[in-house]
Amino acid sequence: MDLEKAPTLHEEDSKVTLTIRLIMQGKEVGSIIGKKGEIVKRFREESGAKINISDGSCPERIVTVTGTTSAIFKAFTLICKKFEEWCSQFNEGGGGGSRAPITLRLIVPASQCGSLIGKGGSKIKEIRDVTGANIQVASEMLPNSTERAVTISGTCDAITQCIYHICCVMLESPPKGATIPYRPKPNVAGPVILAGGQAYTIQGNYAVPAQDAVCAPVFPLLEMKPPLAGALPPHHLLPPPLHDHLVSRDLIEPLTPPRILRRILR
Repeated sequence: MDLEKAPTLHEEDSKVTLTIRLIMQGKEVGSIIGKKGEIVKRFREESGAKINISDGSCPERIVTVTGTTSAIFKAFTLICKKFEEWCSQFNEGGGGGSRAPITLRLIVPASQCGSLIGKGGSKIKEIRDVTGANIQVASEMLPNSTERAVTISGTCDAITQCIYHICCVMLESPPKGATIPYRPKPNVAGPVILAGGQAYTIQGNYAVPAQDAVCAPVFPLLEMKPPLAGALPPHHLLPPPLHDHLVSRDLIEPLTPPRILRRILR
């Protein structure tokens, strides 16, 4: 897409700084980082936008793009083009023909989603018609946040145009109230289930093989059997020996027949 094709902005809007955030998987985000960060560094220089990527301790990474609407448009033009190139290598027979659509997930404050959808869905329909991109707004908020995921699918050009229109909506309708940003959770040890000799961890509604997740060591449960009649517990579980000065000898010496007779004669 030529950068000159960007929709025109009012002069005052072109100077306002905006922040657009999107969710990418670890492997996906590598396509726009490059070796030693050389690709994302070039994107920053060419677009004039600030592009930050969250650390890799989580399966999901947050890409934050901050700048004027024009800078964000340039940044996403570069990001989408590179991401499209990366995705095309996984398409069967993907040489020479048109490239398959790509999908990005934006994070938008819930208080702005109403303006993005519009009355009766009019605004979102307009954006679909103008850009050719498929855009869907999640009905529920992302975990532990007041933000929703906005999924955009289409060609590189369509997605870039769509993001630009979303920027215009965000300029016209700033967020209301405090926004609790979505923060992905790192992989942590979870409950482990043993089935058929395989260990599984529970992630959401799915059981994932333990070797594919970061989990705590698995220890099989010991089978507990009832003790045999007359059996003594292991020596380390026996009570400490009793001492003569603490208890009567009658309690620790067996009552042999001679002792029983002595008790009767007393």
